[in-house]
Parts: sequence; C-alpha cells; structure tokens
Amino acid sequence: MYRFLLTRQWVILTLVGLIMIPAMAKLGFWQLHRHEHRVAQNQIIADGVNARPVPVGKLTSPGHHVPHRDMWRPVRATGSYDAEHEVVVRYRTGSDEQSQGYYVLTPLVMADHRVALVNRGWIPADGDLTQYPKVPTVPAGVVTVTGRLMADETSAGSGIKDKQGLPPRQVMLIDSAKQAKAIRQPVLGGYIELTGTTPKPSRQPDPVPAPDHSSIGPHMAYAVQWWLFAGAVPVGWFILVRRERRDRTAAATAAATSPAEPATTGNADGSTDTAAPEVTDPATAPEIA
Repeated sequence: MYRFLLTRQWVILTLVGLIMIPAMAKLGFWQLHRHEHRVAQNQIIADGVNARPVPVGKLTSPGHHVPHRDMWRPVRATGSYDAEHEVVVRYRTGSDEQSQGYYVLTPLVMADHRVALVNRGWIPADGDLTQYPKVPTVPAGVVTVTGRLMADETSAGSGIKDKQGLPPRQVMLIDSAKQAKAIRQPVLGGYIELTGTTPKPSRQPDPVPAPDHSSIGPHMAYAVQWWLFAGAVPVGWFILVRRERRDRTAAATAAATSPAEPATTGNADGSTDTAAPEVTDPATAPEIA
C-alpha cells in the first residue's frame, strides 16, 4: 500500500525533511539565545544607568580593562581639561544616526595627576576632513564632570578598523592606552561619556544619547517561526503521502474497471485486423448450405 515510499523520489524527499527538522529547530534555539542575551544586556544597562554616581577611580585605573558589568555606570571626576591633547574620533553619527561627524575626546587631568578621557559629545563634520574641525572650547579652570563609564573601543567590538596616517589629532577608536602614550601621562582605562558638567559651560558638543535598553528585538518571534517551520515539515510530509496514496488507489481502481480493448490479428503484409466478435445469437448466424 505504501511501497511507493521506497521509490527514489520519496526516499530523497524524506531524507530532506529529516535534515530540515533538526536544522530549523537549531535555528530556533539560536534565536532564543540571542533573545536571552539581549534581555540580559538590557538588564545590565538598566542596572548601570540607574546606579548612583561614584568616583571614577573606584571603578578603573591606568591600564585597567573596564569589565562589561561596570559599563554604563555613572561616575564623576574633578579636574582641569587638557585642551592641548584633545582629539576627535572620526566617522561617528549624530543622534539621528545619519549625520556624519566626530566625537570630541578631551583629557581631564585630576588632582592626583592621573587623566580620565572624557567624550564631550558629537560635532558635525564640516569642511575639510583632513583638518582639525572647529570644536567648542573646553571650560576653563576646575570642573566636575559626570557621565557613563565606557570600555575602550576595539575593532572587533565596534566594527571600526583602526587606521594609520590620519590627520593630526584625529583617531578612529577611543583607546586609553594609545592616548597614554601620546600625552605621556597615566590614563585611566576606558573613558567617560559625558552627561553633565559643573559649572555648566555656555556651549558644548551634542551629548551622546543614553543607550536604548527598552527594545528586546524580534529574536523571540524568529525563534517561534523556526519552530513552526520545523513542525510543518512532518505535517506536510504526511499530507503528501496521503495524497499520493489516494491518487495511486484511484488510478488502480480506474484501470481495473475500464473495458478490455478488442483483440487484433496480424496479416501477412504486416497490417492488423480487428477480430470480429463471436456471434452467439442463432437468429443472426449465417445459414450453412
């Protein structure tokens, strides 16, 4: 009844289905893990953003790698800006995520002579990109800054490739170790993403927006879709098997009930004649002389 399942066509179709089911299930779990990672990431950001500010020296030090759990933590630092060693970070987008410009990275020299890098915000790219852009002047004197602690940028983490031969005072990535070599002073690991300054300056770059930790993305929906696809494969296979069996049964029934074709006889010249049916009615039989 189901011997057709042993044909080449059905064996291949069944094997393809058996491969697709675990593959789609695995893709579903991959999307589930991405969803769980996003939820955990959002929770870390929320915990960091909502924490109370602490002195930056409590969370980092020269040469220190800022761990993921300390990122976005509010910190504060007091000192004087070193405008001479200020640099801009190329190819950064504004709050609309479309306008190209720079981040303004300024060293803040604290009372103990250690330096904290401060990302003062974003300015648009205007004019010759090979020249140092016009940057709002740093506040004079001693200031207290507050902001989010961020880890040093890397090409692997940011997707931005570092480049050599850039114009003076321009960099591609925020790297505290490189800046420490440039200014020859101990620089705290990571940097501060500025959110406030006391006393408040008259003009500053546009502040970097806070990270969005409300969206969880479509990963859970994608996981459910892949699992539905995996469940649809055996259902579709079963429907095709039933349809094939029904069609074959109907074809066999039609062949068994169709009338037999008349017999043919061959002639000497190769032609064929249809044999006349045998007459059994005496009234119509030819008379024998």
